[in-house]
Amino acid sequence: MPSTAVLLEPAAAHLRREPAALRARLDLRAVLPPALALLVVLTATAGGYGYHRDELYFRMLPPAWGYIDQPPFTPLVARVVAGVVDEAWALRLVAALVAAVAVLVVAAITAEVGGGRGAQALAAWGAGFGYYPLLLGHVLFTATFDLVVWPLVLLLVIRAVLRRQGAWFLLAGLVAGASLYNKLLVLALLLAIAIGLAAAGPRRAAVWGWAAAGALIVLVVGAPNLVWQATHGLPQLRIGAALSAQNAAAVRPFVVPFLVALLGPTLVPVCVAGFLAPFRRGRWRDLRWLPVALVAIVALVVLMGAQLYYDLGVLTAVFAVGCVPAVEWARTRGRRAMLVAAVAVNAAAAALLALPVVPASALAGTVVPAWNQAARDQLGWPALAHRVDAVDAAHGTDAVVLTRNYGEAGAIERYAPSLAGRTFSGHNAMHDAAPPPATTDVVVAVGYSMGWLRQDFAQCETVTRLPDADRVVSQETGAPVRVCTGRLTPITRIWERAAWVG
Repeated sequence: MPSTAVLLEPAAAHLRREPAALRARLDLRAVLPPALALLVVLTATAGGYGYHRDELYFRMLPPAWGYIDQPPFTPLVARVVAGVVDEAWALRLVAALVAAVAVLVVAAITAEVGGGRGAQALAAWGAGFGYYPLLLGHVLFTATFDLVVWPLVLLLVIRAVLRRQGAWFLLAGLVAGASLYNKLLVLALLLAIAIGLAAAGPRRAAVWGWAAAGALIVLVVGAPNLVWQATHGLPQLRIGAALSAQNAAAVRPFVVPFLVALLGPTLVPVCVAGFLAPFRRGRWRDLRWLPVALVAIVALVVLMGAQLYYDLGVLTAVFAVGCVPAVEWARTRGRRAMLVAAVAVNAAAAALLALPVVPASALAGTVVPAWNQAARDQLGWPALAHRVDAVDAAHGTDAVVLTRNYGEAGAIERYAPSLAGRTFSGHNAMHDAAPPPATTDVVVAVGYSMGWLRQDFAQCETVTRLPDADRVVSQETGAPVRVCTGRLTPITRIWERAAWVG
């Protein structure tokens, strides 16, 4: 892949040659093939490995206006889909469709800044088959919907600024307000955009007037969800603090280096081109807020210290802009071959890391588990459930199963029907359900330490431990399964102590 300096070499000439109107028409002949190819790839691999722990959790949650750890949208989607077809591949069809639509939105950003057919194709193939877009398109996460939402909000703001048509801010506010019912993290995107506009302009009064109107729409559309948060003690702040406490040491030092991996290393020069070009091209002056917004969102991700990928949406938009100078650079056959090879190599590596391409039986001998925690979290759930079911069967059918986390509870509920209605967990929103029956005497405890259990039971015996999955170590591997009897305290006290977020 060429260096960024070489990729940007014709920038000065473009100050003289750029057309009066920046935007180009979205070329469906260029962007539909990569969108359809992505849909085919994600559909073909949708059944690989098995449910992710989050998917097992989402499908269990009853419909509600909100939960302690998230707004209602993604769990509602999972619940509805599972009610029709209760298989992992069915949930992943939703994720695949979202990822395919996201390809069109990213390409539309490239078109909006003047990118023609080649630049739009580069944006679609590159962003669609990047590492994290593939990962989020394979599993139904709350972040899956951000693949569309964040680039769409940025596209609408870019239109508002470049076309000098402030009404696009209103539509951006509508999209962001609706997104609050999936994740409150979109507020960080809006803050980053505001910082970018304030720092780099344009500073026309009309821009800020329309932007303020868009912000008002966000508050109006999202008001019911925001009111729910306020009346329930702002649980999202509690969850954010818990994630930061757990992850900050491992997240903050790597946020900036991880930018290289989000889309893929060979696409970094295109991202850098998109970051620098607005400062080098006179007619892109009104785009300078976008690189500043990327800096702002990276700083916010470091400050939050929760997850490494929260800045993906803004990085993708910067990549979309960079596709224009990248294709302009690739005028010769040799350069075009280099650009195509960069995208192809990146897509192949991303697919190997993000998708269930490697058989589960061979996964332990590869680097995939080290790079992709989501892969580890899709393995071994049926075996876990069957082992706990066997312990319950050996110690009476009236026992209550108490699991340390929602993944374990979700696996048991899905794969051990005899334990349905008798499995409980204090993890996140599962603690909001009714506690175990007051008459509970025998508890099969999964993942709890002996010290924790002995405060409430006269006797606890370690019966077995959870297996690994095809020699891939996960957070469940080796967790104890204990049978406790002789309850010493009320079940309500045990249930209260079981509550935790993270």
